[in-house]
Amino acid sequence: MILQTCKKAQAKIKIAVQSVSGGGKTYSSLKLAYGMCKDWGKIAVIDTEYQSSNLYADLGPYKVLMLTAPYSPERYVEAIQACELAGMEVIIIDSLSHEWDGDGGILDIHSQMAGNSFTNWSKVTPRHNALVQKILSSQAHIIATVRSKQEYVLTDKNGKSVPEKVGMKGVQRDGLEYDFTLVFELDIKHQAICTKDRTQLFSNKVPFTIDSSTGEKIINWCSEGVITKEVLIPLIQQCKTPAELKKLYDNTASANTYKEEFSKHHATFYNGVAKQ
Repeated sequence: MILQTCKKAQAKIKIAVQSVSGGGKTYSSLKLAYGMCKDWGKIAVIDTEYQSSNLYADLGPYKVLMLTAPYSPERYVEAIQACELAGMEVIIIDSLSHEWDGDGGILDIHSQMAGNSFTNWSKVTPRHNALVQKILSSQAHIIATVRSKQEYVLTDKNGKSVPEKVGMKGVQRDGLEYDFTLVFELDIKHQAICTKDRTQLFSNKVPFTIDSSTGEKIINWCSEGVITKEVLIPLIQQCKTPAELKKLYDNTASANTYKEEFSKHHATFYNGVAKQ
């Protein structure tokens, strides 16, 4: 057990993007992901939507992992691990709804179990929870899309009653939204509102279009207080002893990012360049 000072820069954002079919979940998630890492090659889509992610290949060369049935929690975990091993910075799970209400998902598994329906939940719930914990503990930023149940309501437009498709409850286990840092809900016009916001960046509840600037806004929030290279390099060069250099390293939240710069200056102490 190690007690450490909290560092927001180490936070990995977990985002849910929820809408009805056609609300723009995949496209919005891709734009969001690019804004967060600025490198299409570091973005992976775990695609359960029959290759729908390939529709946006013109955006950039992001990676795609096709996940087919059965949509068990364990297969989702394996897919996330494969993306992590490949060095992906942002993982888009498109869609997380299949794990709950898909072929081989939790509801399907539960319906096929013999015995008492109530007690059987104690057997499948830990499997679902293991996936949630994998998402939360991942060292990648994760964006999970969730399909909303659809319903039509009549709205008045120019004196006429017009049916309009609206999103309702997300197709996933109740309370799943509590595990995410941010939850965006999209309407059929692709406008987003943030219904859960631990960053306080989107607290005004004004509908907006998700684009790469949204991802930039989020990643900048994560990086607040992180020292930049332009500021850090002169501080490294000012260190006159290995002890001073180590102290600077230990007290810099993003030191690991600049390990090469620290190592180069450390070597000078033994090459007779730096003052002792």
